[in-house]
Amino acid sequence: MPVFHVALREVKIGFRNPWAYSFLGLFSIFSLTLLLIQAQNVVEGYSGLTGSMLNLILYLLPLMTLLLGSFSLTAEKEEGSWELLSTYPISTFTFITGKFMGMAIVLLTIIAFGFGLTGLIGAIGGKGFEVTTFGLFFAFSVGLVLLFLAVALGIGTIARNRWQALTIAVAVWFFTIIGWPALLMAGLGQLPYLWIKPAVVGLTILNPAELVRLFIIVKLGGGSVLGPEYYQWVDWIKHPLGTVSFLLLCSLWVGMAISFSNLMWERGRSK
Repeated sequence: MPVFHVALREVKIGFRNPWAYSFLGLFSIFSLTLLLIQAQNVVEGYSGLTGSMLNLILYLLPLMTLLLGSFSLTAEKEEGSWELLSTYPISTFTFITGKFMGMAIVLLTIIAFGFGLTGLIGAIGGKGFEVTTFGLFFAFSVGLVLLFLAVALGIGTIARNRWQALTIAVAVWFFTIIGWPALLMAGLGQLPYLWIKPAVVGLTILNPAELVRLFIIVKLGGGSVLGPEYYQWVDWIKHPLGTVSFLLLCSLWVGMAISFSNLMWERGRSK
């Protein structure tokens, strides 16, 4: 199928990209530092330590994903590769979906290597994570990569070159990761009380980092620290079908982002 050929091509390009290996080394070193900051022999559940680790992952992975993903698409424009590919019987949707699949494989390989190395050294040294906690950290990383990769496709579609992609990617990373708490509090403070909870739900869904973070915190047993505005989220996630619903929501999020990229790319293609 054409989509798999595009994905395979993207995997080959991705693993030839020096940036990918730079991030591989950075994430591996970063993952190993998680072992060094542990105060216990085994880390499990939600605590100040695991919360700090989640925040560290939250700072690195989205930025890494936004840069690699958006640069992948803008490179197609700058190097003229898309003009060549467009001469083949391949649709824009197939092209975008194949790029997503290929970059996802590259990025998931990076985090799998980092976590695998951490788990192996932790098991040998006897200072690792409890299995469930380790699995949730990995799931958190996978969720961040897939959702922010979908965002990166949109950035790469809009940007004309790598410099524009870099500027937009850093801005998106700043507002969704660094500036989000301040923006959320400032925005909610201007709303009537009855509107606050619906606004929290809507804004959380719009921010992929916050969406995945809340899910993992609740799964780690830290739902009580989120505050009364998030009680509905806690009940939803703890529901027997909460995980299935979350996966469906993330799939819808990615599907809509890919559809947006396809629409914008088609508009640019027709000009």
